[in-house]
Amino acid sequence: MLLDLTNKIALIAGSTQGIGLATANQFAQSGATLILLARNQEKLKKVVAQLPTPKNQKHGYLVADFSAPSTLQDTLSDAQKTGAFQGAHILINNTGGPPPNKAHEASLQSFRDAFEQHLICNQILTQALIPFMKKEAFGRIINVISTSVKQPIDNLGVSNTIRAAVANWAKTLSFELAQYGITVNNLLPGMTATSRLDAIIKNKAKAANISEDEAIHQLKSTIPAHRFAEAQEAANAILFLASDKASYINGINLPVDGGRTRNL
Repeated sequence: MLLDLTNKIALIAGSTQGIGLATANQFAQSGATLILLARNQEKLKKVVAQLPTPKNQKHGYLVADFSAPSTLQDTLSDAQKTGAFQGAHILINNTGGPPPNKAHEASLQSFRDAFEQHLICNQILTQALIPFMKKEAFGRIINVISTSVKQPIDNLGVSNTIRAAVANWAKTLSFELAQYGITVNNLLPGMTATSRLDAIIKNKAKAANISEDEAIHQLKSTIPAHRFAEAQEAANAILFLASDKASYINGINLPVDGGRTRNL
């Protein structure tokens, strides 16, 4: 099955590492023109310079820090005023998760911060792109969240809470936007070999007073596939959801977790 994104513009958040970077490479190879979004300009420049251009695409980037939503709004507004950015057919909402913690011990500010970084910034990006998607009669909004949407994960209290809010926000959007040819879906990665998983392993080892190797062994033992995912495996699923082949898939939570999630 050919998944061709030629003549499509994709805005990918969190695209300098992990799943975001793997998705950027996959999309570029499939012909999409990319606008990368992250907070580190030097990393963005390096990634853009290395992206594939099989269709002679001209990739670009925007710099914004999701810890300050107002700066994201300003960045989008300025780019639209200067003509550097007019819109995108595909939006990948992807932001690193909140630090590990227990829900009952988490500060009020940690919940506020996570809500702004995830849901509020997603809303800002989505509202900015919907007019273009409506005009093109084609839109794909894909949110990279977590399997905690279906099954809360121990010691990720704030993350479990906010990820679930994002999932319900997305489901609501899927009802509202389908009539315009815009689909909204959630990708739920399981344990994926990224810096986020490294932090979880270190935290688990410290909390249980065990070695990191033992923590890795324990985590893999909970996965039927007995291994962690590669970022590319999540990117493959995102590519499908973004393609015209997935035009009738809307409002779903798709786990990519090796079978770890125990519920449907």
